[in-house]
Amino acid sequence: MTSSAPAAPTANAMRRALKRARDGVALDTAEAAVLLQARGEDLADLTASAARVRDAGLEAAGRPGVITYSRKVFIPLTRLCRDRCHYCTFVTVPGKLRREGHGMYLSPDEVLDIARRGAAAGCKEALFTLGDRPEDRWPEARAWLDAHGYDDTLAYVRAMAVRVLEETGLLPHLNPGVLTWSDFQRLKPVAPSMGMMLETTATRLWSEPGGPHHGSPDKEPAVRLRVLEDAGRSSVPFTTGILIGIGETPEERAESLFAIRRVQRAYHGVQEVIVQNFRAKPGTAMRGMPDAELEELAAAVAVARHVLGPSARIQAPPNLVDSEYALMIGAGIDDWGGVSPLTPDHVNPERPWPHIDELAERTRAAGFSLRERLTVYPEFVRRGEPWLDPRLLPHVTALADPATGLAREDAVVTGRPWQEPDEGFTAGGRTDLHRTIDTTGRTTDRRTDFDEVYGDWGALREQAAPGMAPERIDADVRAALATAADDPTRLTDEQALALFHADGPALDALCRVADDVRRDTVGDDVTYIVTRNINFTNVCYTGCRFCAFAQRRTDADAYTLSLDQVADRAAQAWEVGAVEVCMQGGIHPDLPGTAYFDIVRAVKERVPGIHVHAFSPMEVANGAARTGMSVRDWLTAAKEAGLDSIPGTAAEILDDEVRWILTKGKLPAAAWVEVVTTAHELGLPSSSTMMYGHVDQPRHWLGHLRLLARIQQETGGFTEFVTLPFVHTNAPVYLAGIARPGPTARDNRAVTAMARLLLHPHVTNIQTSWVKLGTEGAAEMLRSGANDLGGTLMEETISRMAGSSYGSYRSVRDLVAIAEAAGRPSRPRTTVYGEVPEERVRAALASDGHLPELLPVLGD
Repeated sequence: MTSSAPAAPTANAMRRALKRARDGVALDTAEAAVLLQARGEDLADLTASAARVRDAGLEAAGRPGVITYSRKVFIPLTRLCRDRCHYCTFVTVPGKLRREGHGMYLSPDEVLDIARRGAAAGCKEALFTLGDRPEDRWPEARAWLDAHGYDDTLAYVRAMAVRVLEETGLLPHLNPGVLTWSDFQRLKPVAPSMGMMLETTATRLWSEPGGPHHGSPDKEPAVRLRVLEDAGRSSVPFTTGILIGIGETPEERAESLFAIRRVQRAYHGVQEVIVQNFRAKPGTAMRGMPDAELEELAAAVAVARHVLGPSARIQAPPNLVDSEYALMIGAGIDDWGGVSPLTPDHVNPERPWPHIDELAERTRAAGFSLRERLTVYPEFVRRGEPWLDPRLLPHVTALADPATGLAREDAVVTGRPWQEPDEGFTAGGRTDLHRTIDTTGRTTDRRTDFDEVYGDWGALREQAAPGMAPERIDADVRAALATAADDPTRLTDEQALALFHADGPALDALCRVADDVRRDTVGDDVTYIVTRNINFTNVCYTGCRFCAFAQRRTDADAYTLSLDQVADRAAQAWEVGAVEVCMQGGIHPDLPGTAYFDIVRAVKERVPGIHVHAFSPMEVANGAARTGMSVRDWLTAAKEAGLDSIPGTAAEILDDEVRWILTKGKLPAAAWVEVVTTAHELGLPSSSTMMYGHVDQPRHWLGHLRLLARIQQETGGFTEFVTLPFVHTNAPVYLAGIARPGPTARDNRAVTAMARLLLHPHVTNIQTSWVKLGTEGAAEMLRSGANDLGGTLMEETISRMAGSSYGSYRSVRDLVAIAEAAGRPSRPRTTVYGEVPEERVRAALASDGHLPELLPVLGD
């Protein structure tokens, strides 16, 4: 590791930066780096302005003059870790644990003993601290987990959090290290808050030999920033912070604070920022490093306050400030963090916690009162959904003051059941949207929480700008067309991009080539399926920025169907000749992960012969997370319940560069691939899809289609590829001025033709969407490489709420007419493109054009 002492800022630079701080002007990174070096009178000036910012924030929060803390117990679930941080005394090795008579992990009895003693001492938080994924490094950890029936450390964390909730009433705060998006889905139902210190964004401290984080895979700054982002995407109240004095420069320290600010502005999920000072510990590689001085810590607190603003909650650990409480309060903190009357600080065992009475007295002496909070901050308690899982609400509300969101100090801490809400399938709401949206329309064009729920629109505009820029294509279109006509599998990426940009005569030629490939591959028949869409709820808090379907439970257009109503719709569909029901819904916080199994069983019990094509990869991931099952086990159970195939929706664009603009909380591309490939391995086929025409470009389309082709070569599980043009009219990302107004007619033809060529010969069926393109548009796609029209639908709400004007139903005769407009014959098909039984064909024709009466949700 290479570093040098920072050059002291000039007096003029310090004066300018202090004045900007006093005047409330936004600081840049260079100014923040200058202020981090303030000492003496300059520090007094800096902390005074920071304190004013803090005071304004407390006033706005409704608790002026209040410093908070959380009364907690420390549960060191395991001290094993796969990382090798050079300053850490918490982590140990299996041999030492054995010599001291300890197991590789605390046993359930040991966990509950600590938690029960904490509850008896008036604590309300159980802080689970542990090393990162020790089973990846230590065979002894893997053996312990196997012997006790846990797939991994996080499965044990989840199980112990549930037991602490049920048997003691303490609220778990989880610090398990680096988590993926999928990990957050697993753990969110069992913990009101989680945390992980960012520590620093200085990559050299991780990458260079001798650095404090060298040899620690989980300490790479990019990895840790991704964790903060995934926590925000998952609506998890999250604690993070910086560790000062480990070799970083003032500029690097400032950059770390600005990185936290960027994440907070994008997702609004950082509940607390810890500014922690390095303390050298005997027996570590950094035992000779000097401690970070307390004036240095005060400057870091004050700069953090200026950078993060009045609404940020900032703490300094009280056991690391050498009784300089007034200095830290004066610098702008508003929280002391977790303080335990029972257990030591296992990370800094040489630094005992102050007694809470002493902390209250020191806080009073600085002119503030000390109030207890919960592990989840008051702002998130008051926000409620989607930040608190419904299964945790009874535990949190039992301990929270309803007026302030702070802890009720007289609350009785006792165990409560951790279970799904009872009212998951209570029917209610407006389920006539598929029909009345054409006449009376939506209640409003956007949700009332438009400016909060989707993240920071300004940051998204900046993020989306590069993807919106046109690209220059130099490849020879004529040569690319010749390759496509001869053998589409030989198209290079450069040639494919040239064809994606084709227009005029070149586009016409491309569509002819694709149509010829279609004819040679699947013949001239245009296929369609008699199906019914059943969207069983539109209540959803995922925060997809392209979706106009999702509603909060209190919105006028929200609805949920009961199990009987879902089954009734399936039975009606069977009566009019359907061979399939396609069922998808919002990620309703009250629906348990097993609800999907109940839906399938309800349909199969009522209509045993119908094919159940249901649950997007997002719903599968949600179901698996909520039940604590693996994706494989969850899909296996769904198949046993009667699931026949899954829709390959929720793909949008399988490039996270685009996905994180389109959606706040939906599953990342890798998780989508995991769900789909696992389904295929289990014998559950799926469709594949691409939604295009928003903030994407042809290079994203190319990558998406190449990925689908690779998956199909490995699994063979895709039944078709469905083009989904973006419907912009009511989409939040369009209303915010970020997305394009959907694809052009040129885009639609090019995407359809290139899908035929790039997926050849692996995915043979290319479907066009009459819902999104209408009759003429769908017919044009049939002349551009498509061979399938999808389904009759009968009931379609998602595209209609987004603003599609092409209706919710097409009769068999309508679909035949579209095929005829393209000069092609047509025939019905099953979900997997098989032949439809004659009895089903007759039933469909006999009822054609006569939809069953849509069953109301509420009685007259």
